[in-house]
Amino acid sequence: MPGEKPAVTVTHRGGGGSGRYVAEVAGARETGHLDWKSAGDGVRIATHTIVPRPIGGRGVAAELIKALVADAQEHGFRIVPQCSYVARMFDRHPEWAELRA
Repeated sequence: MPGEKPAVTVTHRGGGGSGRYVAEVAGARETGHLDWKSAGDGVRIATHTIVPRPIGGRGVAAELIKALVADAQEHGFRIVPQCSYVARMFDRHPEWAELRA
């Protein structure tokens, strides 16, 4: 349907000292990603969120951040939003305040 957003699937790759959330958009070759690195003591630093132009404007970055936040809630780590987009999303979602390191 016109105006309908394509399906976005987010997977997590990595663990330990660093990782990446990867977003795949149905029908697109390009992928978006959110990179993080460990700061120790149950803290992850969200360093970069990248969404290529061909898949931009579809909520891909927001889906990446939601996956990071869901994992933080499930696994009990906190997030340093070093990436400016992640920081803005934390500002827009006060319900995530307890996850901010």
